[in-house]
Amino acid sequence: MPSARILVVDDDPDFVEIMRTILEANDYEVISAANGNQGLAQVKAHKPDLMILDIMMSTVLDGLHVSEMLSQDPDARYMPVIMVSSIADTPYAHVFPMEEQPHMDAWLSKPVEPRALLDKIAELLGA
Repeated sequence: MPSARILVVDDDPDFVEIMRTILEANDYEVISAANGNQGLAQVKAHKPDLMILDIMMSTVLDGLHVSEMLSQDPDARYMPVIMVSSIADTPYAHVFPMEEQPHMDAWLSKPVEPRALLDKIAELLGA
């Protein structure tokens, strides 16, 4: 029986599969979405315990939009969110709104180190 349901929202299918492999090997159930709108629909449909959310998807700040929508949803605002991105290593780094506090509980830079990811998930889920 899975220990928790984790939603991976990322437009890179290779990243999603890497996350799926790591998480399923550690007894997590994984659902996924390829963009922010699909991610929000998956939250409503499957009530995940935690979300791993990319920032840059269909738009440069798609993940920030998702996190803002989650913060306004009484049913989802308490779900832990781990933001992942390589935005710091791209020409888009300057558009990341540093003055805003995005709705997130942790930040991991891509490429994500599996042990750091698993440790952060365990911490956020109180395992």
